Amino acid sequence: MSKLIYDKAELLSTIDRIVKRTEMMDLSWDWPCGVAYYGISKAYEATKNEEYLNFLKERIDELISLGLPTWTINTCAMGHSLITLYQATNDKKYYEILLSKIDFLKHKALRFGSGTLQHTVSSKNDFPEQAWADTLFMAAFFMLRFGVISEDKELINDALNQYVAHIKYLQDKQTGLWYHGYNNIQKDHMSSFYWARANAWASYTMSQVNLTLPEAYFYPQYMDVWGSLDEMLCSLKFYQTENGLFRTILDDETSYEELSASAGIAASFLENKNPLHLKYVNKAYKGILPYIDESGKVNGVSAGTAVMKDSTGYKQISRVWIQGWGQGLVLAFFSALLTSNL
Repeated sequence: MSKLIYDKAELLSTIDRIVKRTEMMDLSWDWPCGVAYYGISKAYEATKNEEYLNFLKERIDELISLGLPTWTINTCAMGHSLITLYQATNDKKYYEILLSKIDFLKHKALRFGSGTLQHTVSSKNDFPEQAWADTLFMAAFFMLRFGVISEDKELINDALNQYVAHIKYLQDKQTGLWYHGYNNIQKDHMSSFYWARANAWASYTMSQVNLTLPEAYFYPQYMDVWGSLDEMLCSLKFYQTENGLFRTILDDETSYEELSASAGIAASFLENKNPLHLKYVNKAYKGILPYIDESGKVNGVSAGTAVMKDSTGYKQISRVWIQGWGQGLVLAFFSALLTSNL
């Protein structure tokens, strides 16, 4: 009978090393910090280690004192750790910042078509009428979480509609895999590659909908989320390498194995709670561990990546330096292992 295979003491020690190394990073109000601190939040929830929560509070309070940035899709990623802080402390200042992010997403964020959020990385119109898979983590999943805790059904439906729109624009219905981006002006997927981290953003956030939203089955949009995720995971399993990882271009054997995507996809298999997927989770865990050094740095993580013009562009992205999203997605995966009931 299949079961999760890991040494709990080793896993706890590894999580602690990753958290401690992440705490050393000089991260601020952008998406690298948002994903990294989401990982620390998940580690806190899984281990109940108050040191992790205390760090988040001290560092985020410091960032607040330095001033809030202009909100974009990417800077909304910090909403995840603010939710954790608000729920743990009941401090209204976190709630007020959350409300300001939600106000931006509801009323000021650029949209196209029938209300799809355009991916934004600055206050400029960087990528006109483009949908990126990244938006699901930075904005839609955050909107869903806040909609649930604030009992805002309009916001919940807006979040679910973002999932449905991104499924429409980004999922290849033939393969089940996701493209990195969609250009609504040109009506195409630009370079049309199955970038692994895009597939991690999509699969991970979709795996969280049923875990986040009570009675998700009463929302018609959830049927699309469930169907999309099911087809996606059924396809992704065939692209896992012998090392338990996933390549930065999923279907290109000349592209390198990439750790943030591997962790995000593995977490998706685990959080979807299908026992047939446990063998892929175990294989991924075994493959990821050697990339975490003694300091807690997750190695093999690709740098920030726009929708590149060709496969060479994706394959030449550096994977030398520590990245907040690598730390955060590995923490999310390892924390899910600790709390899984499979």
